[in-house]
Amino acid sequence: MRNFYEDQNIKRKVLIVEDEYINREILGNILMEEYDVEYACDGHEAWEKLAPSEYSLILLDLIMPVLSGSELLARIKNDPNLKSTPVIVMTSEQDAEVDSIRQGAADFITKPYDMPEVILARCERIIKLSEDARIIRSTERDTLTGLYSREYFFEYIRRIDTYIKDIKRDVLVLNINHFRLINEMYGRSTGDRVLKKVADTINEAFRSSLIIASRPVADTFYIYCENDGKEKGIGLLQEQLDKTFPELKLRLRAGIYQDADMKIAPEDRFDRAKQACDRIRGDYLSNVSYYDKEFHVRSVYNERLIKDVDSAIKNHDFLVYYQPKYNITGDTPKLCSAEALIRWKHPELGMISPGDFIPLFEHNGLIQKVDNYVWECAARQVDEWKKKLGYTLPVSVNVSRIDLFDPQLEEKLHKVLSDSGITEKELMIEITESAYADDAAKVMEITEKLRSEGFKIEIDDFGSGYSSLNMIMNIPVDVLKLDRSFVKNLKKDEKSLMLVEIVIGIARFLNVPVVAEGVEDEDQIKTLKGMGCEIVQGFYFSRPVPAEEFEVFIKKEVERNDNN
Repeated sequence: MRNFYEDQNIKRKVLIVEDEYINREILGNILMEEYDVEYACDGHEAWEKLAPSEYSLILLDLIMPVLSGSELLARIKNDPNLKSTPVIVMTSEQDAEVDSIRQGAADFITKPYDMPEVILARCERIIKLSEDARIIRSTERDTLTGLYSREYFFEYIRRIDTYIKDIKRDVLVLNINHFRLINEMYGRSTGDRVLKKVADTINEAFRSSLIIASRPVADTFYIYCENDGKEKGIGLLQEQLDKTFPELKLRLRAGIYQDADMKIAPEDRFDRAKQACDRIRGDYLSNVSYYDKEFHVRSVYNERLIKDVDSAIKNHDFLVYYQPKYNITGDTPKLCSAEALIRWKHPELGMISPGDFIPLFEHNGLIQKVDNYVWECAARQVDEWKKKLGYTLPVSVNVSRIDLFDPQLEEKLHKVLSDSGITEKELMIEITESAYADDAAKVMEITEKLRSEGFKIEIDDFGSGYSSLNMIMNIPVDVLKLDRSFVKNLKKDEKSLMLVEIVIGIARFLNVPVVAEGVEDEDQIKTLKGMGCEIVQGFYFSRPVPAEEFEVFIKKEVERNDNN
């Protein structure tokens, strides 16, 4: 493999330090064809030359006036900028050869210089070894913090595990919450100071148990340590950050895989600790999370769900159920719409609760695939009911906060409509109130655009998203859906009753209907109707059911209309 010097057609520089003119000339003639050769007649002159220039090799005579070769070698090896430069000593004394090697010389050449091929070969070998070592050193450590790079960190762990067995060890992953904002608000130099402080403090904080540490990427730190003092060490790190950077309000979080399974690869051990660390991202009540057996089972389960999403869509293992919504303003409740709800019938795991996979897919972005699938199924179903039963029933579908920031959202929704042949008013869009917390102005802009194109917007879980009154007045909305927790506590909690009245009052002010979710008994129906709630949804009328079962409700409505 060619190297930098060969690629650029550059000769390496070699310094010959020899007080005898004839010897300097002999060595120069041997080396000058391959190298850019410079000369010094004593140690002092050589030292002056070494300061401004960089040499690939120094050939050093030991016995010289002014400053001996041994003294110059000692200076070179004690200088942090020069100590990595390889030195070949030139001597005829065997004892001096041994002492020079112990002082740090890379090799020796025996006088007289009567074997040019050997001299040239030794110089070439020592330069190559030195350059290889320099490359290794440059990749071994993170240049900012001095901690091991990811690759060397894991390689050293493998060696430690091989030679030091039967000791329980823990793996830690440390992260700084919202570190990106530090760089943006205070500058990268401040961010670098924070990272260096964490790295410098790790050795002190984990002094009694630290084995090895690394900064594999950005603001993440890996620590491999013995089985004690972890939380104390994390606390000391936090104290030092608070003391050094009080204005930044820094907060560490840590994932710990305790008594790590030594049979699995080091990378997998730290993946487990990182999962624990990621679990408390944004949680200001906890700064330490442990990876345990239950967490492992859940992680394996989640990975299985993630892996099976595409096949579930392809094989229609995802099922779309429908729950009816009834208008209760008249004497007889009237079917007015439905909500499409996802279910998962896994071929091996059986029915999987939406509570298991929806939050997971919202976290990793896969919810977009699932949402698109539901939109397509619901739109086709609306068209099928219209053709089969002669009844148009609008269906609400969920649009997650991730969907809202998809630049192709409108295009996707219109494609769903064109493929199924239904209109915008027949596919109602549900958005949770909490979605507005991410970027209220942007979400309102998107929803207003959708409304202008004919879509009806429902705000789901209204009352649980901490909206400001100002925002409520400006949200583009056609329907407010009351959070089910208020309905559940209507009779038990006076505050819930008052909140329901407030929400209905807001809806009346905005001139939009209210849908109450989670309605289970007739008393709730009467109470809600008395307050002015127009639409209800819940087990009182039906649980979510497959499309074929839902047809019963449509047929009853058609029959009632025909009789009237």
